[in-house]
Amino acid sequence: MKHWKNSNSRQWQKILFSNRRIPYFITIATAALLGTFLDFFYVSNGYYEFPIRPFPNIFSINIAFTFCILPMLTWLYLLSMMKINKLERFIVILMICFIVPIGEMISEELGLFRHGDSWNHSISFIGYFLYLIIIWKLFQSLNRANSF
Repeated sequence: MKHWKNSNSRQWQKILFSNRRIPYFITIATAALLGTFLDFFYVSNGYYEFPIRPFPNIFSINIAFTFCILPMLTWLYLLSMMKINKLERFIVILMICFIVPIGEMISEELGLFRHGDSWNHSISFIGYFLYLIIIWKLFQSLNRANSF
């Protein structure tokens, strides 16, 4: 029997390659949904608001951030976390958590973000710390489950 160019070996490669993407897809989708729900919670309780956002008559949150920017940043986060050791991961998470409040303050200066009077930027630090750990642990567990 003659062996075709597009034989089973290529088909198996496609399946294996696509299976490696599954943990990324699930983790990124979960991160976007979690970010969306958290934004809805904080916006509806008056902790912060997005003065400039797409479709302001429909959405009270900035869907451009939660559905475009956050998934892209999550993907970069996961890629970088895969290449470093446990101590370096902890340091990266801390660095991100220190940078987020600075980014929020810059966003406020640009008029893209506005916090309520009761907001404290330490909430962002703690919240992102937990968020990043949850996202990383989810990704790790999906990768372990997918490797069998």
